[in-house]
Amino acid sequence: MTVSSSPITAEQARQVLKNADCLYDTSEVEAALDRMAAAIRKDLSELDPIAVCVMTGGAVPFGLLLPKLNFPMQVDYVHATRYSDRLYGDNLQWLSGPHRSFDDRVILLIDDIVDQGITLAEIEKRYMADGARRVYKAVLVVKECNRRQDIEVDYPGLIVPDRYVFGYGMDYKSYLRNAPGIFAEAEK
Repeated sequence: MTVSSSPITAEQARQVLKNADCLYDTSEVEAALDRMAAAIRKDLSELDPIAVCVMTGGAVPFGLLLPKLNFPMQVDYVHATRYSDRLYGDNLQWLSGPHRSFDDRVILLIDDIVDQGITLAEIEKRYMADGARRVYKAVLVVKECNRRQDIEVDYPGLIVPDRYVFGYGMDYKSYLRNAPGIFAEAEK
């Protein structure tokens, strides 16, 4: 069953951020991005990858990682979602992409969070079925939870508990993707 998220105002979003628990501050997130970039450079710099932003949440980590990946690559994006305007996932909807040929190419998917793993696994499955040589996954936040989908993240950034988190691309009811750190909604 899916539950629609109740619309909130900017003022309500400010209050959520004010009361939230900061799990990782900006310096900790930036250090994680540096570690991820170093590992990606080591593994992929000679493989001519296509770096793919998984929209919308992946836009922030994607934009922050790209300048740290100082080797030639092409970029693309996909927009596939299970959430839309809901707080809980449903069936995967492909909204856009892929936009370039990736036959026999190495793909680097960059996303904000792995929660249940279903969306990222489905995106990987599509790339592999349509001819990609290999798909790597870089994810800023990996949530500690029992996953419904087994998925391996090649380049994980940070681990968070099984709570509603936001910031650095992850939203809270369409707000706070730009929060200056990784936050968890205050426990009641």
